[in-house]
Amino acid sequence: MTSDSSECYVYITLPGQVSPITAGRFTISPNRQGVPTGKFVYGKSYLSRADAVPFDPIGLKLTDTVFETTSLNGVFGSLRDAGPDYWGRRIIERHAGKAQLSEMDYLLNSPDDRAGALGFGLNATPPAPKRTFNQTLDLAKLQEIADIIVRDEGLPERGAEVQALDLMLAGTSMGGARPKAVVEDSDGLWLAKFNRPDDKWNAARVEHAMLLLARQCGLQTAESKLTTIGDRDALLVKRFDREKIEGGYTRARMISALTLLQTEDKHQSRDKWSYVLLVEELRRASAKPQDDANELFRRMVFNALISNNDDHPRNHALLAKDMNWRLSPAYDLTPAPLISLERRDLAMACGDYGRIASAQNLLTQAGRFLLNPEEAQNIINTMVDTVKSSWHKTLRSVGVSEQECAMLENSFVYPGFVNGNK
Repeated sequence: MTSDSSECYVYITLPGQVSPITAGRFTISPNRQGVPTGKFVYGKSYLSRADAVPFDPIGLKLTDTVFETTSLNGVFGSLRDAGPDYWGRRIIERHAGKAQLSEMDYLLNSPDDRAGALGFGLNATPPAPKRTFNQTLDLAKLQEIADIIVRDEGLPERGAEVQALDLMLAGTSMGGARPKAVVEDSDGLWLAKFNRPDDKWNAARVEHAMLLLARQCGLQTAESKLTTIGDRDALLVKRFDREKIEGGYTRARMISALTLLQTEDKHQSRDKWSYVLLVEELRRASAKPQDDANELFRRMVFNALISNNDDHPRNHALLAKDMNWRLSPAYDLTPAPLISLERRDLAMACGDYGRIASAQNLLTQAGRFLLNPEEAQNIINTMVDTVKSSWHKTLRSVGVSEQECAMLENSFVYPGFVNGNK
């Protein structure tokens, strides 16, 4: 499974198509200082196509330039977004029987159902796209495997382990640390997110409730539904980067806000983790900057109102189903019942006073989101009223217990949001 290769071809499925074509070549090698340096070049035949599209609107524009980067261990952001995150890397390492793999290994061994429209391989001609996926009927087995991996236990025997890990590889490119897999039903592809045995509450039901509550607040969110596996629940989130058509699935290009901000997810780069900087880049990239800037403001407010401090740049994305880029539907909305009643922070800066999750701070940069002060204040007031009046009944409506609601109560519209000094 591991490879000594330091180069690969990059494939793309163009808008409206279901099969990939070769778009360019990517290499990683150390520079003179020994720092891993990535280089990417679009192929001449790809650039000559009338329907060619760039991988992202900022970092890899559609030119014959030889692009270089030392960020992310030499991996361009739009390529990294198509690769595995924490959970996926864990599965791939387990599958390879090796704890440390190269960045190229992670890209080459991520599955065909990765996020977005890109793919990677060692052949100049891309492989045929995968036509079969785990079925929703496989969820019980997938949950069992996920539990074993979370506990870091061995699977029964080598043959069974390989087969089991082959199942779990589907979904490893979808990001995050929560156990997950991609499954298919008659409606299309879904990301199955499993509860962990050590969860403090029913995470699947709570996240589903937050997506419903966000919609009540006027946000555009990913479609979701719950399913029960024995005595366990799983959340199914519809893949918004895939659309089922005759002959397969179309694939939308997708990049994270981390890529749009041209930054990294390490502590030293957090000065660029900012809604204010993000909306500036979003306005440049989006085909409908007014709509998307307003939507991002609502998401920022909603995250503050539910104390979602996991709103980092990988949990925001841009999507291009055709030639144009738009803000993706919201996803990964999770409340955190923090202790402080006076001040809570978001993961990204949201105003003149940094990351403070207060109405006063959110209003300071409303103009960047193409809102005047009155419009921004009205959005906040309406969303405060909706969250206050609806959080409990929304949680209860999807089966969250009264005891779990009590545990989460402190998450919603904390006093400092309205009364904070900043």
